[in-house]
Amino acid sequence: MKNCNAPENQTTRRILLIACATALAVAFTVSLPQLADADRVTPPPVPANIQVPAGNKAFLDGHAVGTQNYICVPCPNPTTSISMCPDVSGFGWILFTPQATLFKDNNKQVITHFFSPNPFENNTNQGVVAADMIRATWRDSRDTSTVWGATNQSSSDPAFVEPGAIAWLLLEVVGAQDGPTGGDKLTKTTFVQRLNTSGGVAPSTGCASTVDVGHLAFMPYTADYFFYTAPDAP
Repeated sequence: MKNCNAPENQTTRRILLIACATALAVAFTVSLPQLADADRVTPPPVPANIQVPAGNKAFLDGHAVGTQNYICVPCPNPTTSISMCPDVSGFGWILFTPQATLFKDNNKQVITHFFSPNPFENNTNQGVVAADMIRATWRDSRDTSTVWGATNQSSSDPAFVEPGAIAWLLLEVVGAQDGPTGGDKLTKTTFVQRLNTSGGVAPSTGCASTVDVGHLAFMPYTADYFFYTAPDAP
């Protein structure tokens, strides 16, 4: 009886193995588009003046939570330009740095955002807090690769930017640096967009006299940052 049943048992095992292999192949094939969708970065529509130049493609995004940090200064003075002061004959809040953490959808921290000097530019105006002194900076939380960006264009178009929110920005990368162990996740970045902003504008009060000079204001904000790379980047 054992010899008679052996072929039947072997046939059954073959059928089960084939069925399992087929099921695994189908499951893997179905999962591939889902994985591709999960990695796809799709920026929202933006005002025409902050569109990224053709040929650049978004490869990374992150949702920022943090503050826009302002200091009260007399206007004008040696540390400001006239364009930075809302009242050139009085006092005004100027931004001295953002301070934010960028997260992915799974609430995993991916990037930190702040201001810092760009080591790849000559900072000729050492006594002036201006765009050529410090740059917007993003540092990858894992490999510490870093990029510095200069504002190319901004928009407060009410069709896109909500009331009471800081402007949407297009920034061009003007410096990039690998991490100390060779990390290079961010160094291929060519442009950065700041979109979907909420909050972060300077206070409307609290900076009106000499006694207010030096006061700080940390204004909560959120935004989405999109990082772009050139088509020939590795």
